Amino acid sequence: MDLYRAGELITKDIRTLVLDEADKMMDMGFMPQIRSILEIIPTKRQNLLFSATFGGRVERLSAEFLEAPVKIEVTPQASTADMVDQVIYDVPNFRTKVNLLEHLLTQDGFQRVIVFSRTKTSAENIYKFLTRKVFEPDQVRVIHANKGQNTRINSMEAFKEGNVRVLVATDVAARGIDVAEVSHVINFDVPLIYEDYVHRIGRTGRANRTGQAITFVTLSENYHVEKIERIIRMTVPRRPMPAEVEVTETPFDEQQAMLREVDEQRRKEDPNFMGAFHDKKFKNTAAGRVTQLAKVKAAKSAASRPRSARPGGPRSAGPKRNSSRGGKR
Repeated sequence: MDLYRAGELITKDIRTLVLDEADKMMDMGFMPQIRSILEIIPTKRQNLLFSATFGGRVERLSAEFLEAPVKIEVTPQASTADMVDQVIYDVPNFRTKVNLLEHLLTQDGFQRVIVFSRTKTSAENIYKFLTRKVFEPDQVRVIHANKGQNTRINSMEAFKEGNVRVLVATDVAARGIDVAEVSHVINFDVPLIYEDYVHRIGRTGRANRTGQAITFVTLSENYHVEKIERIIRMTVPRRPMPAEVEVTETPFDEQQAMLREVDEQRRKEDPNFMGAFHDKKFKNTAAGRVTQLAKVKAAKSAASRPRSARPGGPRSAGPKRNSSRGGKR
């Protein structure tokens, strides 16, 4: 669109429109731009749409601009590659994730590894840790949305050529990486867009080679794993933590954050669920403070009343029952 508006692109001769990674473009909110492009190109053209997952939104998009399309499906929706061995490690906290990552990357067989992180900040922190504690700086690269295009291209080329052993990336790299000899994919964080799990682990086990996908899962991430397993129609086996890995104590703030997240997840499933933090949150609101004050006043008022007037106190005097002991009726 930028080229078209600058007068550098002539669209009248376009005969073929290719939409690749259609599902990802929709996830990233590019539908307005796609519709703008459709308005300026010839209506008589061949349309091709490629998508690793074909959900409801992609199907609606295809119906919007494809006429009598032929659908070619290589594998069922959201299928994982048979050549990829999947495994999960239950990990209590971030620091233990780092310890486990360090342990795995120093094992034999981890020759060319992609480590996926959920955020740019986390990716940078993992990269800095690995270059400081585990590898020489030239053995690790990091790519995410804040990295320039040339930096990303150079990092990918170095990884493809085998000059870089570990590539740390966000989901910006989950698609479009075609490196045949990736031995392992490590999901440091569980993806929140569940289809991205399929894309991530699909970076290994390519070109008829075997590979392994390892996922680190905390308490609050189990919810997302269950959703992913439903999509891929299989239960990913869990493996006990290696004895050599140091399991650190979870900091209080991190533990509280995970518990709050678990509450939110349960609330999504059950709108009536109040949550472990509900009472505390309510007490900190204006309505909660008013309620607490009313309870205190009511308690003081009850304490100041005569005992006979309190609920449950002695009964007021009244007509006495006939207590004479007559004979048995």
